[in-house]
Amino acid sequence: MTTQGERTPTPGDGQAGRAGQRFGGGAGAYRGRRPSARRLVGWTVVVGVVVAGGWIITRPTPGDYIPGLGPSSKDTARTPPVVGAAPAPTDPEALNVETYFPSQRLIELGAYKGKRNGARRGENCVEAQQDRAQDLLKDSGCQAYLTVSVTGQDKPVLSSVTILRFADQAAAGRAAEALRAKPGALAFILPNAEVDNSPAAAAKPGTEPRVEAVGHYVTVTSSRLPAEARTPGATPGTASGSAPAVSPSATGAPAPTPEQVLDEATRAVSYSAGAQFVWM
Repeated sequence: MTTQGERTPTPGDGQAGRAGQRFGGGAGAYRGRRPSARRLVGWTVVVGVVVAGGWIITRPTPGDYIPGLGPSSKDTARTPPVVGAAPAPTDPEALNVETYFPSQRLIELGAYKGKRNGARRGENCVEAQQDRAQDLLKDSGCQAYLTVSVTGQDKPVLSSVTILRFADQAAAGRAAEALRAKPGALAFILPNAEVDNSPAAAAKPGTEPRVEAVGHYVTVTSSRLPAEARTPGATPGTASGSAPAVSPSATGAPAPTPEQVLDEATRAVSYSAGAQFVWM
């Protein structure tokens, strides 16, 4: 195939010897035709693209410039922290945080959207308590726990949900009753996976924890406004602290009350956590 302005190649044009053209005009010298300006420009572009591509691919943080080559450096920096040893891969019911709450997937229910942040996990369920001196879960038959922090994307609310696994449904039911009788017994964790040790505000209608027994699992979900649970040193609206502030809708409807925001978040996160175990 030829392009306009180029002659039809002769059988000798494709030989490798043409690249080794000799200079000086000797008897055995091969005098090839001079490359056209168009061909020189084309080869210059091709070589430039290959060199640039090789430089990009071999950078120490691939993915920053070419999608599909792995997470970019910015994405790696945003990976939520997970505190605690990973569950045994041989456990078919292991509470693996990426299985139930993938970091890149939003929790969506109704008008609520939330993103998973830090997490804590372990096999000693006493670690999930706000006050580890309590014996609430010590002899409850709890086998493992997973606590996840969730930040609202459109409304200023932080949520913390703990999943407890028990040997059977009866043990889960007893633990759920005990947890309902002691609101705030489980630790509330922040986006950086640190436990919030600040005094919790008195429970108001719509702000109390939501405790659900689902099969042989128990989920405990609670939500707080950023002013009640903020990472030390963070400022409102930052990734390590709170979510953006709520403003009235474009239709002129009044902004939801804090109680409504908290209740909406608690219900959405609780449902998302429990839906994983409905059929177990």
